[in-house]
Amino acid sequence: MKQLMKGNEAIAEAAIRGGCRAFFGYPITPQNEIPEYCSKRMPEVGGVFIQAESEVSAINMVYGAAGAGARAMTSSSSPGISLKQEGISYICGSELPCLIVNIVRAGPGLGGIQPAQSDYFQAVKGGGHGDYHMLVYGPESVQEAVDIAYDAFDKAEKYRAPVMILGDGMLGQIMEAVEIPPMKDPATFPKKDWVTDGTGIGSNRRIINSLYIEPDALETVNHRLFARYKEMAENETAFECYKTDDAEIVLVAYGTVARICKSAVNMLRANGIKAGLFRPITLYPYPYEVLAKIAAQDSVKSFLAVELSMGQMVEDVRLGVNGKKPVEFFGRTGGAVMSPEDIVKVVMQKEGR
Repeated sequence: MKQLMKGNEAIAEAAIRGGCRAFFGYPITPQNEIPEYCSKRMPEVGGVFIQAESEVSAINMVYGAAGAGARAMTSSSSPGISLKQEGISYICGSELPCLIVNIVRAGPGLGGIQPAQSDYFQAVKGGGHGDYHMLVYGPESVQEAVDIAYDAFDKAEKYRAPVMILGDGMLGQIMEAVEIPPMKDPATFPKKDWVTDGTGIGSNRRIINSLYIEPDALETVNHRLFARYKEMAENETAFECYKTDDAEIVLVAYGTVARICKSAVNMLRANGIKAGLFRPITLYPYPYEVLAKIAAQDSVKSFLAVELSMGQMVEDVRLGVNGKKPVEFFGRTGGAVMSPEDIVKVVMQKEGR
C-alpha cells in the first residue's frame, strides 16, 4: 500500500528497512528531516543515532561503524558534504561500504537553501584526495530514491565502496505517494570476512587501513579499487531513454530536472519538434556507451544538457557524444529552477522558431 511521505523521510525509512542500524550526522537545511526521522526510528529498530558535534566527526563515526561491520549512513547538504570529504576518501581507501545522502543546496560558499545540482563534480569526480569513486545515483522521484536507498547497502557491500544518493532540495522536501518495501532480515546479509569485530585476533589479525608507505603496495590497492569500479560499470550502470528513438534534439538531465525536461519534451512534440530525453540514473558510472549510441542515430541533430548549475554534467555529455553531434548547455543557478516553458523557449530559439 502506498503512503504519502516527504522525500527526506522516505529515504531514511528505506535505508532502515534496507538494514541501516547506525546513523551519524549533523543538521543542515534542506536535509534536516533525515536525521530527525532517524533519531526517532533508530531506537525503535535497535539501531544507533548520534548527532555528532560536526560533519567531520559524523563521517569518521561512519568510518568506525562500517569498519566494525554495521550498515551505517550519514546525510548532509552541500557545505556539510564538503566537510566530510577527507573522511569519504579514507572510507574509500579503506574499502568500507556505507550510504551517503547529499540533498544539494545552492552554492558556492554558504549559498542558499534552495535546490541545486552544483555538487555533481564533487560527487562523481571525487571531492576528496586520491584516486577513488563511489556508486552515485541521481533519482528523479521519491519512489526511485526509496528503491535506491533500500538496496544501497547490498551494493555497497558487494563493491566495498560507498553509495551516494545525489538529490536536491526539491527531492528532499516534496511529498509523494510511495511504496515502502518490507524490512530486510539481517540474518540473510552476507558474512563479511574483513570486519574488525574481534574475530581473527592472533595470527590472522584483521586490519582496516588506508595508509601504505610502500609505493608498490598503494599502487596495488588502487588497481584493486579500479578493477571493482570496472565491474561496477558493467553491472550497475542505469539510465532512462524517453522518446529518443526518433528524436532530433535530445535533452540530457538527471534528478528532478529530468522530470521538468519530460514535460518540455511533450510540449516540444506538440509544437512539431521531435525532442527526447536521456536521463542518467547512475552518475557514476556514467552511461557513456548508451549516450554514444544515441549520438550515432541519423535522426539526432544536437544535444542540450539541462542542469541546476553553471554546467558540470555537460562535460560527461560531451565525453559520451565524443564530437559526433553538437552539445549545448542550459542551466539555472543560485537556487532558481527552470520551468518546462523555459526549456521549450531555449529549444524553439535554437530551432529558429
